[in-house]
Amino acid sequence: MKSTYTLMHELLASPDKPMPADRRRHQLTRMHMGLAALENDPAPSYDDWRVCSDAVNLMETLVKDMQVCEDAHGLLDDAVKALAIAGARHLQTGAPLRLDGPGIVAVRSIHSDYAEMLSTLPERTMVRCHRLTERRIKEIHAGKKKPHDVEVIAL
Repeated sequence: MKSTYTLMHELLASPDKPMPADRRRHQLTRMHMGLAALENDPAPSYDDWRVCSDAVNLMETLVKDMQVCEDAHGLLDDAVKALAIAGARHLQTGAPLRLDGPGIVAVRSIHSDYAEMLSTLPERTMVRCHRLTERRIKEIHAGKKKPHDVEVIAL
């Protein structure tokens, strides 16, 4: 897995201004398209599921690891569970990658929260978040899981 950002990206990122609008728009467009596909497309792709998972994983890093925001309503765990269930159901039965109703609400809420963080927090914080999230995902794939980690493979 190739890293999105390097330490140099982090050091050069603005310490006090949000990520440039075009880069925020690119990320959010991909995430919103992925969620729309999981909600409506006849055969959502693994990439649709993955970009939704990316938003959830990034928020998890912001909340649990970096502690720069909080999840007052517990929707983060609900979103993780919903994506894991959709992935597992797809692997076990071949059913399309679909979220159930509560899963849609949870994932939409996390996407909305992520968009707010992306437009509010300094670019350097968000680049650091990406780097930490990618590191954690690599550790999960290497078998170094934490109790709350969920891994759905072979999609």
